Amino acid sequence: MLKEAVFHRAMSPFVYKYDEKTIHIRLQTKKNDVDHVELIWGDPYDWHTENPDDADWNFDPSKANYWNTFETPMKRSGSDELYDYWFIDVVPPFRRLRYGFRLHDGSSSLVFTERGWFDEKPLDDTGYYFCVPYLNKIDVFHAPDWVKDTVWYQIFPDRFANGDSSNDPAGTLPWNSAAPTTTNLFGGDFQGVIDQIDYLVDLGITGIYFCPIFEAKSNHKYDTIDYLEIDPQFGTKEKFKEMVDLLHEKGIRIMLDAVFNHAGFHHKAFADIREHGSNSSYKDWFHLRNFPLVTEPMPNYDTFAFVPEMPKFNTENPEVKAYLLHVARYWVEEFGIDGWRLDVANEVDHAFWRDFRNVVKEVNPDTYILGEIWHDSQEWLLGDQFDAVMNYPFTNAALNFFALDKTSASAYANEMSHVLFSNTMNVNEVTFNLIGSHDTPRALTRAGHDKNKMRLLLLSMLTFSGSPVIYYGDEIGLDGDQDPGCRKCMPWDPAEQDLNLLMYTKHLLHLRSRHKTLANQGHISFVHADDATNTIVMRRISQDGTYYVYFNNSNRQVTIAAPEAGQGMDLFSNTPLLSLDVTLAPFTGTIVQVI
Repeated sequence: MLKEAVFHRAMSPFVYKYDEKTIHIRLQTKKNDVDHVELIWGDPYDWHTENPDDADWNFDPSKANYWNTFETPMKRSGSDELYDYWFIDVVPPFRRLRYGFRLHDGSSSLVFTERGWFDEKPLDDTGYYFCVPYLNKIDVFHAPDWVKDTVWYQIFPDRFANGDSSNDPAGTLPWNSAAPTTTNLFGGDFQGVIDQIDYLVDLGITGIYFCPIFEAKSNHKYDTIDYLEIDPQFGTKEKFKEMVDLLHEKGIRIMLDAVFNHAGFHHKAFADIREHGSNSSYKDWFHLRNFPLVTEPMPNYDTFAFVPEMPKFNTENPEVKAYLLHVARYWVEEFGIDGWRLDVANEVDHAFWRDFRNVVKEVNPDTYILGEIWHDSQEWLLGDQFDAVMNYPFTNAALNFFALDKTSASAYANEMSHVLFSNTMNVNEVTFNLIGSHDTPRALTRAGHDKNKMRLLLLSMLTFSGSPVIYYGDEIGLDGDQDPGCRKCMPWDPAEQDLNLLMYTKHLLHLRSRHKTLANQGHISFVHADDATNTIVMRRISQDGTYYVYFNNSNRQVTIAAPEAGQGMDLFSNTPLLSLDVTLAPFTGTIVQVI
């Protein structure tokens, strides 16, 4: 047994409070090194060593000397390239817990505790063991339940639909008449979204994530001038409220995008500094090194990515914090938006985000708070800041396997397992899964314009744990390179749309809506990963049933052996299966419900 590979620490994501009664515990061991593991656990204030017949034991809190030290088998819940991960959920009678692990490698067993390794479990002091002092309800990570079943649709407002030409800025081009650039405009607006609500409902999405709509100079609007005003090219506040209400009537939630890390060059506070220099009353709103301000060859003030037009807010300044928190409250309170997507969230201080969460949740506890973070995000996902982050580790794993052919089937399964074990189950249920966005090349372009690979990407995303997002146009085969190429106008002429891909996407969304296990119930594991055939089988299991998602990412027909005995229903073809053996054409997949 390789002790050096065994890891557990009494903090998230290795132990966490899943709900008011349940604690989740994970253990990491070297891959294929440990045969089985038991959790040793009990109440720290009544830790007895007698071992009655478990079958005859019944919990009776009225008895002072009942035995409450258990050894319960853990489940090997998955693996990545280097490690196996073991899992158990525990419901401690008095909401407090001391625990350790007994590991077996086939020839011997050892006990692992917070104080190290022992041949047998220590009996004289509970202080040897890992500790959950008390399961306080307020400490349980809680994200809005509705997010678990939501499929988002990301809209870049200038490029979705132009419904009102009267608000087009000067120089607006005819719809879809040119390739997108960093400066051109096409007139997309709120009326255009209203005009296409039936399309969105028919597609089956239940949430819209809007890129920024606030007043700004650029076409992307990430250089905000006024956070309390809508950019006139999109419409008025009255039109925005009309759109929000209509979408809500159709069961579609709305999430807005905001940049609280930095302002735009023409924001009133920064404009005042440019005019008055060190005499400006706003000089402490930003991170300024000296005066006068200069932009070349490099700004003498902090910015986003050295971009002079995006000066970084000093969010530790009380006036800045009060101003931005007012913005956060205003759009939830006045217009009923359902979520905030927070740009460059990792560069803003944690204290600000804790206050942000308190303000937003005070207005509406069911508001979804999503951070744009591309790396390990544990410190933002402890329940006091964000509900979720954009799941780029998922994105990279899916693209590398299905689109780019950079990795093997086993590598894909390992990476996806690692994605799951990097966060708690609470977070995984609401994390924001994507295969492309306004910041990346289009998924179809990454897949070499292969529509079959695009289907596999959609199948992977729409059956994985989390809240998936479809970037506008992906469902009808829109392509595009890195931005601005990925920000093309949505083509509304059916002759310019891939209607077969559209129908496939609708069918997947219908299945996800109908079969809740495919959305966010129960456990995920990868039960088959064959590098020779480049095939994958993912299992989703809950109290509502067991489902298998089959992927053939190869250029030949493959029969995948049944992962278990039994019969099933192929949900794509609605065909009964006498066994769970599945034959797939090249670059195809399917979903089977075990019956």
